[in-house]
Amino acid sequence: MEQEIGLIGFGEAGSTFAMAGDWIDAARVYDIQTDVGATRDAMLARCARAGVRAVPTLADAVTPVTVILSLVTADQALAVAQAAAAHIAPGALYCDLNSVAPQTKQAAARAIEAAGGHYVDVAVMAPVDPARLNVPLLVSGGHADAARAGLARLGFTNIRVVGEAVGRASAIKMIRSVMVKGLEALTAECMLAADAAGVLDEVIGSLDASEKPRPWDIRADYNLDRMMVHGLRRAAEMAEVVKTLDGLGTGSAMTRGTVERQQAIGTLGLKAPPEGLGAKIDSIIQAKAEQTGKADPA
Repeated sequence: MEQEIGLIGFGEAGSTFAMAGDWIDAARVYDIQTDVGATRDAMLARCARAGVRAVPTLADAVTPVTVILSLVTADQALAVAQAAAAHIAPGALYCDLNSVAPQTKQAAARAIEAAGGHYVDVAVMAPVDPARLNVPLLVSGGHADAARAGLARLGFTNIRVVGEAVGRASAIKMIRSVMVKGLEALTAECMLAADAAGVLDEVIGSLDASEKPRPWDIRADYNLDRMMVHGLRRAAEMAEVVKTLDGLGTGSAMTRGTVERQQAIGTLGLKAPPEGLGAKIDSIIQAKAEQTGKADPA
């Protein structure tokens, strides 16, 4: 291994990467769980299984290394970057792989760059297991090309630079999660209600019969078209769905949001949508701006 690696956080992602890459003594690992008596032995055992060096402080993990991978919980990502900035070596690559908002990564970048480090926004776009070092990584920031090379030397094989702005990679991941995680939540809301009503098989059968796989740009174009033309009617229908779910006692949080979104687009009065997804988005934005202007007493 030509470069030393500093790993901050050694949960599933960190340990999976280290073992897949056979980083062994090249990696220095600091995890806050080694500071807690109840979790210390288990974390040290995890490091031992991966053959990496567990170090006692964050400073020990970042001071001498070439590439730093931050793999902590989302609520700790910024605080860890700020703490690492006090010890980072000039020119060291700080690869922030945490799932946080672009604004959070931009704040972390300011801390790292002010200390002389090179901050890189990295978005992990799939579960690390079973993909391991083949997991898709999106990389952005002024040092993205250097990070791509550094990550490749660590064994990562699926790296794509998506721009020079810190926050661009994380924006792709965060906004994609609206659909991916939203569909998961909708699935739970739908299936729990169907089961409670005793109609699970019928609902699934109906969904199977109506599902026609299409590219997402075509699906999005069609969905926006329906909302622009029929949003008010659909909002009213979905309000009845809320009543149905509440009557079953299975929860209606996602469906209430659907009512609000359908209502908001329906009230724009766009009954003749333009052709194409981009044109539809532009018309919604313009109509919302005009609506807001009319509501402004000034």
